[in-house]
Amino acid sequence: MSKKKLMLLGGLRYLLPVIEAARNQGYHVITCDYLPDNVAHKYSDEYHNVSITDKEAVLSLARQLKIDGIMSFAVDPGVITAAYVQEKMGLPQAGPYESVCILQNKDRFRSFLEVNGFNVPKARGYKCYEEVVEDKDCFEWPVIVKPVDSAGSKGVTKVETLDSLKQAVEHALACSISKRIIVEEFIEKKGCSSDSDCFSVNGEMKFISFSDQMFDENADNPYTPAAYIWPSTMDEGSQKELSKEIQRLVSLLGMKTSIYNVETRVGTNGKPYIMELSPRGGGNRLSEMLRYATSEDLIEKSVKAAVGENIYLSEDVRYDRFIMEVILHAERDGIFKELYIEPEVRKRNVIEEDLWVRNGDKVRGFKGANDAVGTLVLGFNSKEEMNNSFIHLKDWLKVLVS
Repeated sequence: MSKKKLMLLGGLRYLLPVIEAARNQGYHVITCDYLPDNVAHKYSDEYHNVSITDKEAVLSLARQLKIDGIMSFAVDPGVITAAYVQEKMGLPQAGPYESVCILQNKDRFRSFLEVNGFNVPKARGYKCYEEVVEDKDCFEWPVIVKPVDSAGSKGVTKVETLDSLKQAVEHALACSISKRIIVEEFIEKKGCSSDSDCFSVNGEMKFISFSDQMFDENADNPYTPAAYIWPSTMDEGSQKELSKEIQRLVSLLGMKTSIYNVETRVGTNGKPYIMELSPRGGGNRLSEMLRYATSEDLIEKSVKAAVGENIYLSEDVRYDRFIMEVILHAERDGIFKELYIEPEVRKRNVIEEDLWVRNGDKVRGFKGANDAVGTLVLGFNSKEEMNNSFIHLKDWLKVLVS
């Protein structure tokens, strides 16, 4: 009996646990993108040099290879392409192609939320600075300016005054694949925002999780997530309301069996908001962190779903321990020297240290997720211990550069 063939779009290190999970299931793993030196290609069974944003080229390759499934785990640019190939070839789908296109475009997504009665920040899409200026009186300041189609906080700027608007618009346009941006009302959050992974089976949400998403206010881009904590400190009422709204959204869009990266927050006005919902695993190893925190393996479930195998998930999400993931990053551009971790913390709390740079490598200030130099996973026995550790993080953890 021949092995099932699973195509993974992209080649970033976030795919390594996906490749491992697929191989554990006995699948033949194919990776493709236009960067043959990407690390994941060293671990797949075969690699093809095809741009993951070229839907027709990927479709042609998929037909040629007679694949059984395709996914774009933690690789945002490939999500639409994966949905296109799934629909054209009749492969197992995360959801309808048109629905995936809505979820992957911030402009269309905000419009869909508004039309269907969800809590949503006031937002409009634009293709140039002049269009934004014409609408400057339509928004209450500050606003957030961002590309409609980027991930990892690339191109995102909070704009306090009109003087800063042009630079923010030009920055967002430069980071947009489609050269289109969105300007939206800034929702002041109550407590922490959440960025975590969820999972639906046949359109029913079976696993919904929330995190505390933390930021480094001194980073070059203070809107790039710098740490994550599970379980979330969001109040139970807001979590329940958001869970219902996530299910309603998935149902309206006709989504099927899929993992989702979901960003939510509660505003100071008391309203819960779904900020993003993308049918892919989140970057920054979020599903791996949930495996540490809950023992539920969403990565294994994702690869099995991609080739049409049955999935079982318990709807009762239980957290086995308190988990914190720190996104290691430099304070400024420079040459990496050393990662310092206080010995007692290393001994007591560090579960995993994943450093991506070596002494002498050039590193950049933290403007986006692609500027990270690694991740650090820590476990704690109590919420108090974890919170105290985060408050004093810069005392016990340092990325030293010269």
